[in-house]
Amino acid sequence: MKVFLKTFGCKVNAAETDSIAALLMQKGWEIADLPEQADVLLVNSCTVTASGDRRMMQAVRKLRKSAPDAVLLLTGCYVQAFPQEAAAIPEADIITGTKNRLQIPALLEGYFQNPHRISAVEQFVSGEDFESLPQGSDAGHTRAFLKIQDGCNRFCSYCIIPYARGRCRSRHPEEIRHEAERLVRQGYREIVLCGINLACYAYDGYDIADAVRITAESGISQVRLGSLEPDGLTTEVLKKLSAIPELCPHFHISVQSGCDRTLKAMHRHYTCAEYAELIARIRELFPACAVTTDIMTGFPAESEEDFAQTMEFVKEIKFSEIHIFRYSPRSGTPAAKSPEQIPEKIKKARADKLSELAGALREEYLQSCIGGVHRVLFERQKSPEWHNGHAENYAVVRVPAHSGENFRNQIFDVRITGVQDGGLTGEIIDKS
Repeated sequence: MKVFLKTFGCKVNAAETDSIAALLMQKGWEIADLPEQADVLLVNSCTVTASGDRRMMQAVRKLRKSAPDAVLLLTGCYVQAFPQEAAAIPEADIITGTKNRLQIPALLEGYFQNPHRISAVEQFVSGEDFESLPQGSDAGHTRAFLKIQDGCNRFCSYCIIPYARGRCRSRHPEEIRHEAERLVRQGYREIVLCGINLACYAYDGYDIADAVRITAESGISQVRLGSLEPDGLTTEVLKKLSAIPELCPHFHISVQSGCDRTLKAMHRHYTCAEYAELIARIRELFPACAVTTDIMTGFPAESEEDFAQTMEFVKEIKFSEIHIFRYSPRSGTPAAKSPEQIPEKIKKARADKLSELAGALREEYLQSCIGGVHRVLFERQKSPEWHNGHAENYAVVRVPAHSGENFRNQIFDVRITGVQDGGLTGEIIDKS
């Protein structure tokens, strides 16, 4: 039997799709490269935005047309958050949410024994344990994603994820160690720890710094943290992190707005001053680090003055990169009910203005890297002229390629010599 996999959304979703693939391969399944080759089409959904829902629906319809006789299983955040709507999707034969992914092979087996529409969406309850899935891996990548945390307790006013993921829960430290050691044996050089609210990792006295240390003890060359929320990054945690040489000094810490009034309306649990203090502590402990973030424009009732404050805050912090999103109403959240919705034209204008500033700050950060030495994990060679990789600060780095060289999955020290096409260029110092 063959399964075709389609993933929407974040790195956590991608890691879970790899785990589902591992579950099925343990049962003898093969992974299909094309939907037409598959007996089962498995779609792992996201539901962060309504527009993302629409893209997912379009993909489901397209997959059904490509393989009309295949069984289509729809899983993920959309199903968990909106089970009735998911059950009404005519193309889906089986729906299951973000809970009990271990049951997916049995659901498929049950369908093939007795074909009938299956709805298997279980609601989360307080105090549940982390669901430990086999750690999947993609042999085409040089870095592996290791999921160590799930769920969120924050209930930001624009976000549906707590309803789609349940409350915070964390992976057992020894399971992290075991999976990290297995990934090292498979040849990976970098492990990216990921979760829905990663900084809130907590297990029997262990915190996120302990999870990083345990991962580093596996023998992996580099450990990288996925997207973080400000909560959980205490001074004690940051000091413990700074003592782990394998940790990549790249911190993606979502801020969402640089205006206290907007942050309060978003139900974010910090002020701009508190966020700025956190970044100052990080830069003190990690002098060469990159700090990246997410910012939303056009949140309900965001005034021009509020947006101007965000622009000034961005200038103050000097993010090395910003992921910019226009607010999109998400049904089921308090913000979607606000009567003070911002017109799309204004959302876009603000996003464009912020993007221009972000581009200038990105260029300033890259220029500051010239002359420095960075450790680079090389990936696929995308052109005959260059070897491509990512530095420990996650900046793209290219070095000249010569015939017969293969740098893939190797780490070299690179002296940065220039900035080109949104990335860095350099020369390898020592290939020994």
